[in-house]
Amino acid sequence: MKKAWITTLCLLGALQLFAQEPLKDWANFGKYEQENATGKQPTVVFMGNSITEGWRAKDPDFFTQNNYAGRGISGQVSAQMLVRFRPDVIDLKPQAVVILAGTNDLAHNDYAFSPEKTFGNIVSMIQLAEANQIKVILCSTLPAYQFGWRKELRPAEEIKALNSKLKAYAHEHNITYVDFHAAMQDERGGLPEKYSKDEVHPTLEGYKVMEKLVQDAIHKVLRK
Repeated sequence: MKKAWITTLCLLGALQLFAQEPLKDWANFGKYEQENATGKQPTVVFMGNSITEGWRAKDPDFFTQNNYAGRGISGQVSAQMLVRFRPDVIDLKPQAVVILAGTNDLAHNDYAFSPEKTFGNIVSMIQLAEANQIKVILCSTLPAYQFGWRKELRPAEEIKALNSKLKAYAHEHNITYVDFHAAMQDERGGLPEKYSKDEVHPTLEGYKVMEKLVQDAIHKVLRK
């Protein structure tokens, strides 16, 4: 009897602790909830991770002057982007979406890297956009020789392999592809110092290179 009573108390204590723990927003739906609720319709949404989030922070005029919406979230893998694609892209009813993903998958941020799953998540975002009459600009994953938070990894060749699959898919399905990788890589297959101080996140000069390439692609897509 005493043992059963102790077990019951332990269970009640565990339930109370669980009830007090805040629910985890794994995909971070709350990040842009207020912005999305304004009802403003952007011309283009940029979906991505910290590279996209940092883009708007480093060059906000590029977004405001062109009526672009930045929906990057630091640290996110492609699965998290896919889960929030409806509220952060589809529901905003843009004419086009710029998809830039893969870096954090390769860094094993939320799970062990699987090229097939990452590729599949990106393709699923493309298909969701197309099903909702949103034009797609698919971007290569940026070069990276090393991740500061995963120094044991050397991702350059895996990035090239993923980009090769993305480029082939874009060509096969008549999707506009922006090759940031070819324009920005150094001899190691990484980002040179002028384009990044930490091997991953672009400097303003790096973003300016990206802006020219993506603007050309957006203009081409919107003219169709």
